[in-house]
Amino acid sequence: MSMTLKRTQQVENEVFDSVEKTLNKSIVFLQTDAVNLNICDYVYDPIEAIEELGLDSVLINQLLEDYVGQILRSKIHFLKHLKNIRQDVEQSKKINFTPLRELAHKNLGVARNLRIKDGIIILDILMKKDDLDSIALCIEALEATAVRLKPKYAHETIKLIDLKSSLIN
Repeated sequence: MSMTLKRTQQVENEVFDSVEKTLNKSIVFLQTDAVNLNICDYVYDPIEAIEELGLDSVLINQLLEDYVGQILRSKIHFLKHLKNIRQDVEQSKKINFTPLRELAHKNLGVARNLRIKDGIIILDILMKKDDLDSIALCIEALEATAVRLKPKYAHETIKLIDLKSSLIN
C-alpha cells in the first residue's frame, strides 16, 4: 500500500471517528428534544437553497463549508458565554443571556439562508432556552449537525482550532 493511500485511509478513519464522537456527544439531545422535532434522520439537501437563492452548487458548497467553520468556531464562544452565565448563577448575579442569544441569532441567519433545517431548529431552541443544561446540549447538537454537513472539512477545522488553542495556551 502506498504512503499516499495509507495517509488517505488514516484521514478517513480520523474523520469517521470525529463524526462518531460529535454524534455521540449530542445523543441525549437527539433522543429528547430532537425526536419531537423530526431532525434525527435529517439529511441536508442543497437543492432548495440552490433553487431559491439562484446560486450554483459550487458556491452553495463553499457557503456550507463557511457555515460549518463558523459553527465550529462559534462553539468556543457559546461555551464561553455559557460559562459566564453559570458563574453569574453561582454568584447570584443578574443573568445575561444576550451575548449567547446574539451569537445564536447570527448563526441562525446563515442557517436560514442556506436552508439548513436541523441547524435552524437547534439555533432557534438555543435562542429561547433558559435551562443551562439544555443550552449545553444544544451547543453539542449544533456541532454534530455541522460535522454531519461536511465531515472531512469539519474534521480539518476542528484539528486547526485545537492546534491554535494549544499554541495560545
